[in-house]
Amino acid sequence: MSSPSANLWVLLGLGLAGVLLVTRSLRRVVKKDLGAFLDRLELLPPPPPPPPKAPHPLSGLSFAVADLFDISEAIASFGCPDWTATHHPATHTSPVISTLVENGATCVGKTVIDDMAFGISGDNKSFGMPTNPVALDRIPGGSSSGSAVAVAAGFVDFALGVDTVGGVRMPGAYCGVLGFRPSHSAVSNIGVIPVSPSLDTVGWFAKEPGVLHKVGYVLLQLSYTNSYQPRQFIMAEDCFDMVKIQSSRLTQVVVRSVERLFGRQVLSNLNLGNYLAAKLSSLKELQSENKNANAKNSTLLSLGSAMHELQKLEFKDQHIMWIEAVKPTIDSYITRSILEENFKSDLYQSIRHELREALNSLLKDDKVLVIPTVLGLPPKLNSKEISSDDYSLRNLSLSAIASMSGCCQVTIPLGTYEKCPVSVSFIARHGGDRFLLDITQSLYTTLQEEIEPVIKSKTSSRQVNNDEAAEAAKEKGNIAYREKQWQKAASLYSEAIKLNGKKAAYYSNRAAAYLELGSYRQAETDCSNAINLEPKNVKAYLRRGTAREMLGYYKEAIDDFQYALVLEPTNKTANLAVNRLKKIFQ
Repeated sequence: MSSPSANLWVLLGLGLAGVLLVTRSLRRVVKKDLGAFLDRLELLPPPPPPPPKAPHPLSGLSFAVADLFDISEAIASFGCPDWTATHHPATHTSPVISTLVENGATCVGKTVIDDMAFGISGDNKSFGMPTNPVALDRIPGGSSSGSAVAVAAGFVDFALGVDTVGGVRMPGAYCGVLGFRPSHSAVSNIGVIPVSPSLDTVGWFAKEPGVLHKVGYVLLQLSYTNSYQPRQFIMAEDCFDMVKIQSSRLTQVVVRSVERLFGRQVLSNLNLGNYLAAKLSSLKELQSENKNANAKNSTLLSLGSAMHELQKLEFKDQHIMWIEAVKPTIDSYITRSILEENFKSDLYQSIRHELREALNSLLKDDKVLVIPTVLGLPPKLNSKEISSDDYSLRNLSLSAIASMSGCCQVTIPLGTYEKCPVSVSFIARHGGDRFLLDITQSLYTTLQEEIEPVIKSKTSSRQVNNDEAAEAAKEKGNIAYREKQWQKAASLYSEAIKLNGKKAAYYSNRAAAYLELGSYRQAETDCSNAINLEPKNVKAYLRRGTAREMLGYYKEAIDDFQYALVLEPTNKTANLAVNRLKKIFQ
């Protein structure tokens, strides 16, 4: 059998004449290709048709593929040399690659992925981490890190990856390129090594929206017809509240662009977590077993956790026999993950079905959901964020919206912030891929044009700076609170209030710190301020009720807890408090 490292011409089993594979040396030239490529090769397209026939739609374009796609006579490494050593060369090329080649594109290589395509950082224990070409001291993101780097560096026009829990969208965001995750099952997964079949989707990267659009139309076998105007752009405000940079840097670019092209009337805001909480009964069942169910953004965080657990469960089903038999050299996190017991597969599948139904209902009639792709800037190399479970979960809670629902999502770069790429994402209903591709192409130029005006806007710069500093102080306060440094947390929340006194969350958070310090009157005052700013703030009512109970104002405390139950009938904390206080009066 011929070695995949030999220099030879091999006729491909692609079902088309004249397509040849040139396999070159498998050496990894890190300095030249930023560590993006594992193998260099050529899959050549058929000759162009003679005039007056139109040329192939992808003529002249080059692409690379993440190394978990089958190519005839080669072995996909799956990000692990031991996988290569224990598997035979593929007998056929993945239909996705064949389709691209048949339509005129040239495949030039295979790219690095995370170990067994399991991670989201872009690192690989055996092959290293590709260098992010637009932020050299930052991670590229994964799992399809090499493909994102190859596109961002201009080595290829587009590249394929697999998106399970964000494997295309995250590296697209971190490397400043477009990343498209199509609707689940819209593109064939034949000839692609599975990670988590319920979540796996073939996706692609491109620098230019026209290339992204062409590739999408080819892979999804779409016809060029009149595109539809979007009826509504829904800004998921609670998702943007999660980001670590000033959210207006992202939202204002979108708002200004949409207003220019479609008018202000198509813009709306939504608390996505609240919307989903009312729709996902299976997620509530999962939350009831979760001690963090009352945490901020609990619905989205629980969704991210459910997705991650489903990924681990299905990955284990697919690969545990091979891992136990071979004991490969892979990231230890993978080994730990497959040892965990999990018997909630049916519950996770119920969450998937309910989420798809909820989002399809929300996004019907050509609507677009707008969310941040990731929490903020790509983490620095070797930073604590990379290994932080909390940071990963918050990132996963954003990617879970499309991964768990199967809806299509596109990552759109919006320039830089502190010299690092930032992005936003559009999500359309399951099956709305053509609509999403068309919207991306029509809006892209305007989005890029609005970046600079938003950055240079003098009228908003002072407020933006204050808001950013306030958010930073709040986040530091949250960290101090989690570390039980109550006085430090209260001081940091006070700093946030000085910078922006119109955020109910700042007062409510400081009240929580005051409760821990035994400063009940200050806590009561802060909660009242929070309620004045946000009359339906459940946490403020709960905390004011607690403060009043400690001060001996039992009737007022009952009123607060009962009103919290009106706002959130299933709130266990409020229900227990009401029952406890009623016994005092009996």
